[in-house]
This record gives sequence, C-alpha cells and structure tokens, in this order.
Amino acid sequence: MKTITNISLLLLLLLGVQPVAAQVKVEGRLSATTIPVGDQTQLKLTVTAKPGTAVVFPAYKSQQQMVEGVEVVEMSNDSTTEADGMSVTWRSYTLTAWDGKKYNLPQLKVKVAGKDYFTNSIPLTVTEEAVDSLSSAQMRPQRDILDNPYMWSEWSPLFWLSILALLCGAACYYLYLRLRGNKPVISRIRFVKKQLPHQKAMQEIEQIKTAAAQGTEDQKVYFTRLTDALRQYLEDRFDISAKEMTSSEIIFRLQKEEDQQKIDELRQVFETADLVKFAKYSTGDSEKEHYMTQVVEFIQTTKIEKEAVVEKIKDELTDEQKRGNRSRMTVKVAATVLLVASLALIVYIAVSAWQLIG
Repeated sequence: MKTITNISLLLLLLLGVQPVAAQVKVEGRLSATTIPVGDQTQLKLTVTAKPGTAVVFPAYKSQQQMVEGVEVVEMSNDSTTEADGMSVTWRSYTLTAWDGKKYNLPQLKVKVAGKDYFTNSIPLTVTEEAVDSLSSAQMRPQRDILDNPYMWSEWSPLFWLSILALLCGAACYYLYLRLRGNKPVISRIRFVKKQLPHQKAMQEIEQIKTAAAQGTEDQKVYFTRLTDALRQYLEDRFDISAKEMTSSEIIFRLQKEEDQQKIDELRQVFETADLVKFAKYSTGDSEKEHYMTQVVEFIQTTKIEKEAVVEKIKDELTDEQKRGNRSRMTVKVAATVLLVASLALIVYIAVSAWQLIG
C-alpha cells in the first residue's frame, strides 16, 4: 500500500513538471547551410517561452570564432514578439568562413529563466569555387568586407578648424615675442649706407667739441666721451675688443700695427683720461684741446677710405612708444583673445573627433 502511494506521488510530480518544461523551446537555424568561401550566412537562435521569461543568449565579439574556422562577423540585438500567449525571442549571428570544408556548429548554451538549454548541432558546408583566370569578372571579391567608415565631408571642417587654431596660436606667440622684446608689431627694415669707422668717430668728436664749447659738461664727462669714441674707433678699425680691454692692453695690442710715436700719444691720452676719471686730476682747456687734437690726428692717419656698404636696420620702438601703456595693452588684449580662441578651437576639435571615432 505504501509503495502504491509513493508511485502515485511521483507520477503527480512528473505531471506537474512536464508542462513547465514543455513551455520552453530553444532552437537554432542557419539561413544557408552551404556557402562559398568568404560568403556569409545567418545563424538565428530562437527561444519560445512564457511572456516575461528572462533569456540570455551566448555573446560573441566581432571576428571571434564560434568553432575553429568559422568566425562571427557581427551579432544582432535581441528581438521579442508575442503570439498565442507565448513569447518568442531571437538573436542573429552573421557567420563566415575562409576555408572550404565541412564544419559542425556546436550546441550553443542559452540560459532561460536561470536554467541552461542547448541548441541542436548544425552542419555548415563551405565550398571553394574554381576561379577562371581568363575572366576579369571573376577576379573581384564576392562581397566587400568593410566600407570606409569615415568620409572627407565629416573630417574636412575639423581639418580647416585645426589650421585656424594653429594660425591663432602662431599669431599669439608672435605678439608675445614682440611684447617681450619691446619691438613694434609690424617690423620694417630700412637700408642705409653704413658709416665708416673714422666717420662715426669724427661725428662723435664733433658732438664732444660742441658740448665743450657750450660748457655743459665737466672734464670727467669730456674725457670719458673722448676715450669711448676712441675705443669704438679702435674696435671698428682694428677689429679688437677695445671696449672690454684696459688702456695698457690696447697699447700693447696696437704696438704690432702702428709706429711708436702714435702709440706714445695714445698712451698719454688714456693715462690722462684715467687720472681725470679715477684720481680727480684737473686739466686746463689747452690741455684738453691738445689731447683732442692727438685723437683726431690718430684717426685721420689710420683711417681707411673705402666705399660705404649698405646696412640693414630694423625698426625699434622709441622710448615714448615703450612707455605707451595704451598701445601695449591693445597688443596684450589681442594676444589673449587669440590664445583663448586657439584653446577653444582645440577643445572643440578634440571633442568632435572623439564623437566621430566613437
């Protein structure tokens, strides 16, 4: 009696489970079971179950192999329809193969309401077609693998904006360099005749004579200007660093090129000038004129007459222009605007490019 009761309970349990299991149907189907090499076929997995049942299909990445030799080109999103009180959910996989042979697609696991179900194993035949080398029509591939995802019309605005950003950045840097060097924004170049060393020296000496005649300078300034003019002449004429050399170094250097009498006269000029500048030595007007005459005679006897060359001179800001805050402020504002515009364009280009690539 007890055995009959257990059998009855087992039958009732099986009868209760069978309808639930029968409500789930999982199957896989190929759109074409025979394809040429490189062609594609669609594998469609379908799950029939109660509405609202959770279905999880197997996922594959692009170019991932489902079985050795058969790769997944792409995978579609899940789709669901309802009919006759049942829900039908499916997902498609685009497959291709590059070797002519017979494949056997494996049973794929589909999770339905947390339980594992497996599809049927499906055979796939890939055939190799003979290529007619005499026919050009047979030489092109049967299907394009991928079209170019980008077009010039999409990238051309970003290209021209990049050029504009570079130009704005270059203009900003140029204005920065002009401001830092106290130079005009628009640099002009003038070509003038270059003065010869003796011409430049005599021009400075004439200015010293004028100042001495007016009595506007003391003798320390007088001898300082006189020896500076002489040093500049020696540097230009004999190609020595007279401005950085001491008086004795200059005399020693000139002994190789000039006679002793001229050297002795220059020594007297430098020694007297050093005494006036550093030892508070005082000279009379006649003595100042004497030393001036010695310098002029030295310049006239050692000068070299030659044709003046053309010198290129760049425009520089005057002291008044350097102190002009308004013009400098205008240039600073322009440089700032160009910098902000360049940075804004770079950010916009980067974001737009990221959106196109993504």
